[in-house]
Amino acid sequence: MKNLFVNDVGNEFPLVMVHGFLGSSIMWEPQIEELKKYYRVITPDLPGFGYSNKVMPCNSINSMAKSILELIDHMGINKFHLLGHSMGGMIVQEMTKLADDKVEKLICYGTGPRGNMPERFETIDQSRERLKVEGLISTSHRIAKTWFVNEDKAKHFDLCSKAGKLATLEAADSALVAMKNWDGLENLKNIKNKTLIIWGNKDRAYNRNQVDTLNENIRDSSLIIFEGCSHNVHLENSDKFNKTVLEFLK
Repeated sequence: MKNLFVNDVGNEFPLVMVHGFLGSSIMWEPQIEELKKYYRVITPDLPGFGYSNKVMPCNSINSMAKSILELIDHMGINKFHLLGHSMGGMIVQEMTKLADDKVEKLICYGTGPRGNMPERFETIDQSRERLKVEGLISTSHRIAKTWFVNEDKAKHFDLCSKAGKLATLEAADSALVAMKNWDGLENLKNIKNKTLIIWGNKDRAYNRNQVDTLNENIRDSSLIIFEGCSHNVHLENSDKFNKTVLEFLK
């Protein structure tokens, strides 16, 4: 989807980073600054989110994956590393299913093989109902608090707050439906790409069983756990996260 907003910096081998629910490319700020020294860092905003908020949102993980693949193809990129966070982790699993020959190395971060997440801080249906009643701004603030151990007092909470305000109500609801209806478990055995799984042990969205399932079923995978971090490891411990990514990709 060539009309998506994309932040594109650096000159080396491409690294595509896909944000999650209520996110945007803004949330990768600490990564972009460091990783652009070594890679061409490509951070798109999904349809209906961030600065792609004028683009009609997608109602399935598959259509989100296709929108990013179309964008990358339009940019003339044939091979790239791929990193996805949270819902973006589902999207990159789907992208690998659709175009595994284009993906060099894969990073599944703070994510799992099922969109209808067991033991999530609230069910998808509860999130949809509260979104409808409380509105986008209140919902994005409330949910973003669960992404940090220190909630809205966390250092980079402002990036999440800014990203959440850019999304549309329709995009947020469509994404919740997309996640609820997505199941990537059966495809895990088909992922042949060298894969790194990253997870914070205080994550309230994805439990340990989710990441263990990824690690046990993706044949060439490894799992790194960040102790004392919640869902947004990349913002809670940016330096260590960046070093972990660089070490894996080199």
